[in-house]
Amino acid sequence: MTTKNNFLPPGLVSNLQDVLNKKNKNNNVPVEDVGTNNDDDKKIEDESTSANDEEYDPSKPVIFITNSDGIDSPGLLFLVEAIVNEGLYNVSVCAPQLDKSYSGHSYTHQETIAVTTAEIKGASAYQISGTPVDCVSVALSGALFAWSKPSLVIVGVNKGTSCGHDMFTSSAVAGARQALISGIPSLSFSLDWKKGESEESHFKDAVSVCMPVIKAAIRDVEKGVFPKSSSLHITVPASPAENKGFKLTKQSLWRSKPIWQAIAANRMPPAARFANQHGMGLQLAQLGRDASAAGAARRLGSQKQSLEVVESVGVSGKVEKKTVRYFRLEFQDSNEEDTDENLDFRALQDGFVSVTPISVSTLTEPDIEKAASEWISSAL
Repeated sequence: MTTKNNFLPPGLVSNLQDVLNKKNKNNNVPVEDVGTNNDDDKKIEDESTSANDEEYDPSKPVIFITNSDGIDSPGLLFLVEAIVNEGLYNVSVCAPQLDKSYSGHSYTHQETIAVTTAEIKGASAYQISGTPVDCVSVALSGALFAWSKPSLVIVGVNKGTSCGHDMFTSSAVAGARQALISGIPSLSFSLDWKKGESEESHFKDAVSVCMPVIKAAIRDVEKGVFPKSSSLHITVPASPAENKGFKLTKQSLWRSKPIWQAIAANRMPPAARFANQHGMGLQLAQLGRDASAAGAARRLGSQKQSLEVVESVGVSGKVEKKTVRYFRLEFQDSNEEDTDENLDFRALQDGFVSVTPISVSTLTEPDIEKAASEWISSAL
């Protein structure tokens, strides 16, 4: 996968062009006279269109794919390859540039996100500096792609499970939930990755396991019989090729335990010490005006490696001392004693592919479970 320097998505270019046409029609100004470099604008539009719209076929269903692990992750690439090879769909991708797991249902608010075209064979693709929820939201906004609405949104295949309470922090589940909120049917897929045991090829095996569900979902979305009130979260066991079949499951109370590890201050890069400090611009301006404040952000000796004392010059010119500690978050699996075989984590432990319906409203849970159960039975 490689990126291109196309900074204006074709959908956005088209929208801007429409605005210019309407505005200048009223003023009797030819569109080609607006702006200072129309040749460059036309070149960007042509390049963007050729990069991302040349394979779009309005007669085929649109499948939109994102994930939480990032645009270069094997789970995403194997999934896109398998769906493209079917030759029956328009495949569009918008995924995070970096791993955004555990970002939950978060938007990038009051910050600018960068959108860059990406090359994935057979698909129209973008990578963005945001979360999976951002990816789904911006794609459905009409700013990126030629289509107005996909038939199905797929998130995955993601590394690691999202069972039980972890569904609330899972950005993979959140991406599928965002599609559901927007009225689009969605599926999310995860692989029960085991550190030291799992291999990259297991993602390809997981895709093979999931393809029957994907094809059945696309078929039934087109027929109007796919459950409209829920998204399905599907987790493949650690050994995909040895799975015992699909099992409709309930969300359990299982959760992974957050562990905050203290990190020695000397292991942190210098830039990290100034991240998220409000008013840093004003402080730097003050330093520029007052040479005597040089070195105002120096580290003092500390007896504890995980502590750091930093001196900084505030806007008022006073030297402020702050103690800084550094931590890194890791997750540890917890033990769950519940023996109900129909719970998500228990089905995985027993070697089944877990299929858990997710709703934006718990008030209709029995109806959602019934609809999902009937669909799974008929589809598979």
